[in-house]
Amino acid sequence: MTAARIGLPTALMHSYYRSFWKPFFEELGLEVIETGPTTKAILNKGIRYSVPEICAPMKIYTGHVLELLDQGVDWIYIPRFVSIRKGDVFCPKFLGLPDMLKHTIPDLTSKMVTHHLNVKHENIACMKEYLEIGKLFTSNYRKIKNAVQTGRKKWLEFRKYCVLERYNCQTANGKVFTGKPALQSDLPIKIGVIGYVYNVYDDILGMDIISRLYKLGANTVTFEMLEQGEIDRQLRGYKKRLFWAFSNKLLASAHQFFRDATIDGIIHVTAFGCGPDSFLGKILEINFSQSPKPFMTVRVDEHTGESHLQTRVEAFIDMIAKSKNFKE
Repeated sequence: MTAARIGLPTALMHSYYRSFWKPFFEELGLEVIETGPTTKAILNKGIRYSVPEICAPMKIYTGHVLELLDQGVDWIYIPRFVSIRKGDVFCPKFLGLPDMLKHTIPDLTSKMVTHHLNVKHENIACMKEYLEIGKLFTSNYRKIKNAVQTGRKKWLEFRKYCVLERYNCQTANGKVFTGKPALQSDLPIKIGVIGYVYNVYDDILGMDIISRLYKLGANTVTFEMLEQGEIDRQLRGYKKRLFWAFSNKLLASAHQFFRDATIDGIIHVTAFGCGPDSFLGKILEINFSQSPKPFMTVRVDEHTGESHLQTRVEAFIDMIAKSKNFKE
């Protein structure tokens, strides 16, 4: 008997939670179908079905959902992210994502698998959140429990590679699923890259910025390399945190990067029209305006050209390299 096929859109939080979701559904006996890197065709699908005012990451996610429908999967997993830390929530677009999609994409409702993800910690692998999802595919409680435990083990492995071995999301997932180690090099420049995973690692929005920097002689550090305890320590100086879970992670990483003497410059990758980033960007501008450390904001959307990003990144790295050579 052929296993049912469940689709995971390779967008939004996929790169951060893939190491849990994929093993979880496979342990339940499902064939997991992932859409892979964003292409222009996927983006164009999303644009056709999205309202113009919505941000590019949501348009891209819509395109990935449509791609899965075109592939004829039986189910598509679209969680409603509410909170992964007490007091923090997600962007309203995340909160309303399943509703928005089922009202804009024909025939999606009958295939959508969704639930509220409302937990106290970024480790979303808990029975309370995934028991009902598991019951859609099996009545065996032990099987569901084993699936959650398997997913939890893989996700903790992913986080270990990020925090202890300084892998980014892409390389950590590669290590978890293929055993392939990250490319380690002692490059002369180190850049802190601040950005949501769905901006930095999307092939259309991020335009492979991590690899571009590497080719220009710069290693990178990203927010996922910080453990939650370090993020909380960096935010203690604020009387009030930001409302959004991952915006707080980016704000904390910015503080860490600006204070880290080994980091030569910082790049903030943000999507045009992102509400949370309109707050975050202004805070970074105000808090670190007097810092001698080079800082650049790169705003991207579905119209951003590759040459635009390449030119700006090259100029930024060239400036840092010349400054380091002058000091030496």
